[in-house]
Amino acid sequence: MEARQLVQLAEQFGSPLYVYDAAKIQSQYHKLENAFGKVKHLRINYAVKALSNISVLKLLKQMGSGLDTVSIQEVQLGLLAGYSPEKIIYTPNGVSMEEIEEVAALGVQINIDNLSILEQFGAKHPTTPVCIRINPHVMAGGNSNISVGHIDSKFGISIHQMPHLLRIVQNTGMHINGIHMHTGSDILDIEVFLYAAEILFEAASHFKELEFLDFGSGFKVPYKKDDIHTDVEELGKKLGKRFNAFCAEYGRDLTLAFEPGKFLVSEAGYFLAKVNVVKQTTSTVFAGVDSGFNHLIRPMLYGSYHHIENISNPKGKERFYSVVGYICETDTFASNRRIAEIKEGDLLCFRNAGAYCFSMSSNYNSRVRPAEVLWYEGKGHIIRERETFEDIIRNQVIMDFEPAVAVTV
Repeated sequence: MEARQLVQLAEQFGSPLYVYDAAKIQSQYHKLENAFGKVKHLRINYAVKALSNISVLKLLKQMGSGLDTVSIQEVQLGLLAGYSPEKIIYTPNGVSMEEIEEVAALGVQINIDNLSILEQFGAKHPTTPVCIRINPHVMAGGNSNISVGHIDSKFGISIHQMPHLLRIVQNTGMHINGIHMHTGSDILDIEVFLYAAEILFEAASHFKELEFLDFGSGFKVPYKKDDIHTDVEELGKKLGKRFNAFCAEYGRDLTLAFEPGKFLVSEAGYFLAKVNVVKQTTSTVFAGVDSGFNHLIRPMLYGSYHHIENISNPKGKERFYSVVGYICETDTFASNRRIAEIKEGDLLCFRNAGAYCFSMSSNYNSRVRPAEVLWYEGKGHIIRERETFEDIIRNQVIMDFEPAVAVTV
């Protein structure tokens, strides 16, 4: 999207504002599809947790996507967006058996990552198809908080527990129709991913009625100019060839599944915030915006990088700024960053704001959350209204207290 279009949207819908470019989401989806074009059965399940707006889900459904969900609420969002249950996979962690059974009753594909839950579910529902999430004990991902396939991770059933896993399946007579793994996000080394895939193939060979293998996702996208990213074309060639060979060994064609979130929506997202103050201190020039980590927490939570541009003065002389928010504690988006000269009232644009940005926002400091806009076919469409104070107090139950009575001694 062009700076002038983003400025116009901020003028129309106010700031702070999230904007998503539908064309970029579509091109990323097709890029992944084309990379695995030689695989007979490919299924892309969008990871809802990245960006769960119903209009975005409907856009992806139009392209043929399925959904990867981690809560019953995400399943319900998918159904509301028009997805059929068989196009949704549910991969929870640490949830109750009651929730898993409630989702299973909706006809959604269940994915279990815990031996205890697997045994309980198999004993009660042996005919319900179940996918198993394994932990391959492979360290991958750009940050310890988003690396989930290593030995100390809470996710997945350890590959070293395979004998126990097989015993549960045999004793319950349950139907295993898929094997799943997810090593982590921001994968840099394709060879590490392929190594983990071999572990998944080995695990899959123990089950004779599989329908699909789910390789998770975690493909890295570029955050700045010339930044490294996952080469999905190379991965498609290498993993696609190996997958087809495995299917030949297995005796029938299986479906290769992925569950990308960030890869599909990160680069499509723009976060727009207005500069309230420019503050010079003894060592720093701060640009304080009309937002904070209540709207975009990733820099504070993960140390993530978001390229920031002054779209009100894109060709101005560059100076060094620390861009900070209005939350009443340390609230830093970027430190000592080169940005075109900033004046109060300018509009800053944060790139790569499509994934895990609005979906992790909150009402901290009793601030309202921003509006969301989808840029589709040359026009901005409001897909979430800006919250109001009434939204903040909507579910609060306000008690009445009697005036204190003075006690005479």
